[in-house]
Amino acid sequence: MDPQAFFAASRLLIVAGKGGVGKTTVSAVLARAAASCGLSVLVLAVDPGTNLGTLLGSAAPLDDTEVTIATGLGPGGTGSIRARSVTAPAALGEYLEHHGLNRLLGRLIRTGVLDVVATAAPGIDDLLVLGKVKAFERGGTADLVIVDAPAAGHAITFLRSPRGLAEVVGGGPIATQAAEVLAMLGDEARCRVLLVTLAEETPVNELVEAAYRLEDEVGIALAPVVVNAVYPVIDGLDAELPAAAKRLPAAARTALAGAAAFRNERAALQRQQTERLAERLPLGQITLPFRFTAGLDADDVAALADDLLAGIGGLG
Repeated sequence: MDPQAFFAASRLLIVAGKGGVGKTTVSAVLARAAASCGLSVLVLAVDPGTNLGTLLGSAAPLDDTEVTIATGLGPGGTGSIRARSVTAPAALGEYLEHHGLNRLLGRLIRTGVLDVVATAAPGIDDLLVLGKVKAFERGGTADLVIVDAPAAGHAITFLRSPRGLAEVVGGGPIATQAAEVLAMLGDEARCRVLLVTLAEETPVNELVEAAYRLEDEVGIALAPVVVNAVYPVIDGLDAELPAAAKRLPAAARTALAGAAAFRNERAALQRQQTERLAERLPLGQITLPFRFTAGLDADDVAALADDLLAGIGGLG
């Protein structure tokens, strides 16, 4: 598949997955890959504590002030990356300020009214965030909006919130907002969810369950799955040790043999899980290699973006 076509398939990509599978890393990688294709990209972090800013190369953590991360990327130098966080209090504050009611926000926070409303009407905070996401998607300020969503379990609740509120609220601004967000989530040309997993049994099981629930309960379209941190294939690990290695001490030869056996076993297990995922979920797969480093940074993200583009090119 042409990467341009992949990124043009919808204006909004919501990235979700079980905690610990690299969802935030994949969000950053997607942004870098799309920008390298010449697109203007806006990345939104729903969790303000995420390290998304660091992965993108920002000098400071993301907050509700938009920052420009990179410009002049891709063919013709038209690609760019901007980023910010989107939280319920900030979304409500911007809504009230837009309607000339910004003084009301401070009173609501001081008196605890916001917490009471969120408890009395579950999903209202998620709807506020999704409403802000919808505003960015419709605003046309970026070719592609990428949302680093909550972990898989919360992501389903997060994306179901508009439907739940639409069913219980008869009218007014909340019902209108819920209907507009539902229209966005149900339109494949506007929005898709990209799920991330590791090639391990439990993450694969949870991804498959989340995929069917998102389709059945939310009615949202799914993009190809990203299988993260896959061990690259090393040819010759089953072969006999070379002559130079045979001159090593016995303990070193044993350690080498053990490392090779571990790597082969790990690769076999990952291959088994990716094949099982393909059988249970009829979606394309893009694999990203494991990066052997203590902590990922913007350079690792740039390298993984090249791997992602190669994976997209291999899709049918």
